Amino acid sequence: MRKNCSSTIQQFIKAPDQKENNKNTELSPEDLEIGKLSENEFRAAIIKKLNEVERKIEKQANEFWTAIIKKLNEVERKIEKQAEFWSYFTKEFEIIKKNQTELLEMKNTMDQIKQNTDSLNARVDTIEEQINIIEDRQAEWLQTEEERELRIKKNEENLQEIMDSMKSKNIRIIGIPENMEKENGAESVLNEIIEENFPNLGINREMCVEEGFTSPRFVNVKRATPRHIVVKLAKRKDKEKILREVRKKKIFWNSLKRIGIKSSLKVW
Repeated sequence: MRKNCSSTIQQFIKAPDQKENNKNTELSPEDLEIGKLSENEFRAAIIKKLNEVERKIEKQANEFWTAIIKKLNEVERKIEKQAEFWSYFTKEFEIIKKNQTELLEMKNTMDQIKQNTDSLNARVDTIEEQINIIEDRQAEWLQTEEERELRIKKNEENLQEIMDSMKSKNIRIIGIPENMEKENGAESVLNEIIEENFPNLGINREMCVEEGFTSPRFVNVKRATPRHIVVKLAKRKDKEKILREVRKKKIFWNSLKRIGIKSSLKVW
């Protein structure tokens, strides 16, 4: 039986070698040693080999699973990094989206402001145009009013000249102290006034005065101002020249005293 066992063991050991290399038909020293083992020793050797194989398989399995776990951890870390990236990207995208929304709102606000500004500018242009029209009308009205006033003034002067020519040849002198009129006489007083205020009038120095007197004729002690001097000229043209200059100059002086000259309606 042992012989048969040894033969079987030899065949078991020899068979793989023959499959791997048909040219090698000789047994190795280890195979020969195994062939010399008893059945119990053989079983112990087989169990030992199986244990070694089991340990190797277990070691390889552990190494394999360790590598797998390591790879899985690496993949997990990569996934976490990618998740962090996508989280960051999502946040940035939300920020950009929010900013875009705010920019769109700002653009809409700016468009609304522009529309309001354009509307205000249009209203301002309309108001300015209306103001220009009003100013033009006002200028026309002022010009028309000024022309009207000039016409009225011219008509009044013409009417005054006509009235003066139609009236008497008298003029009234206002503001001459009564003692001056008594000392110098009405003719001398009139000549002094003409020489002092109208040197270029073109009237002869010795103007012909037909008559002169104070008005009213009687002295009123309660009267604060001197009585007027009424002078009747010989020529109506002289009176018209004097009154024309009076209307131009407005203010007259005699011996540093302000006086007045106007036409007199008194008729002798």
